[in-house]
Amino acid sequence: MDERDDGAVVKTAEQAEMLSNRISKNLRVLDRAFRREAVSCKRVYDHDIPEIPLVVDAISDESGVAYLHLAEYARPHDRSPDEHDEWLEALTGAAAATLRVAEERTFLKRRERKRRTAQYERFSRVGETSVTPIVVEAGRRFELNLSDYLDMGLFLDHRTTRGLIGARAAGKRVLNLYAYTGSFSVYAATAGASHVTTVDWSNTYLEWATRNFKLNGLDPASRSHRFIRADAMSWLESADSDVRFDVIVVDPPTFSNRTDRDTFDVQRDHELLVTLCLERLAPQGIIMFSTNFRRFRPGAVLSDFREISAETVPPDFRDRKIHRAFVGGPW
Repeated sequence: MDERDDGAVVKTAEQAEMLSNRISKNLRVLDRAFRREAVSCKRVYDHDIPEIPLVVDAISDESGVAYLHLAEYARPHDRSPDEHDEWLEALTGAAAATLRVAEERTFLKRRERKRRTAQYERFSRVGETSVTPIVVEAGRRFELNLSDYLDMGLFLDHRTTRGLIGARAAGKRVLNLYAYTGSFSVYAATAGASHVTTVDWSNTYLEWATRNFKLNGLDPASRSHRFIRADAMSWLESADSDVRFDVIVVDPPTFSNRTDRDTFDVQRDHELLVTLCLERLAPQGIIMFSTNFRRFRPGAVLSDFREISAETVPPDFRDRKIHRAFVGGPW
């Protein structure tokens, strides 16, 4: 082993210890923040240390089994490919040891800046069984998939916003656009919404959303609920003009080529999207629009909306710019 290799090993060991210490510190803080509520999925490390570009989510399923979901954000570094593999193994092992999670329940993903639609792509895992624990959030049950996709099926940064929608859904007609696995729909339906319409382009995610409904004792085939496979903007343009909604949730991707159009770009297209939503809004209805695009510039259509980003990012997210959220109507 040459001097550079030896130095890399030492530096890796030091960073593994730094990660372990920071996770332990964050857990102590989060235990206080979540003292009054049981949070089974929480972010315990959020790229706190610049030279360790990882996020670490600690997960406990409904029976108490612990899992670990890590994502590496690709950044320039001076490690060789072998050194980087060893670095990832050491850092992942340190996180798992700190949280006492078995290796077979630890999942590491890699986020590339250029892969704008990677979260929708299924990994190739021929012959392997999917890992799909059931977790509980605010009394609702959700199926995760830790093994097969970049994202696990429940966006933790919207934990608070899900609660806000649930608190406003009783007796209301709710529309959930770009619904992914239907978590906002589940919150609305379990809170007593009179009708919930769930729209997404992907059959895979709509089927996942129906499973989440069943997990919560909801009948996805009920006349009170609709699951629609469609491009959200095209559906808004073509849907029955007499149909109105009291609550509309619109959380689009930053970019997508899975549309009836050429592409969707949230900066370019959000004004038309929100305008179409306003046309479907009932009198005294409310809209929540959110985006994870960091360079987002709100267009004129959002000028009468109120930004609630600061109050909707949960306490386990060090990155307070993880999303931006805007509400329109009598919120």
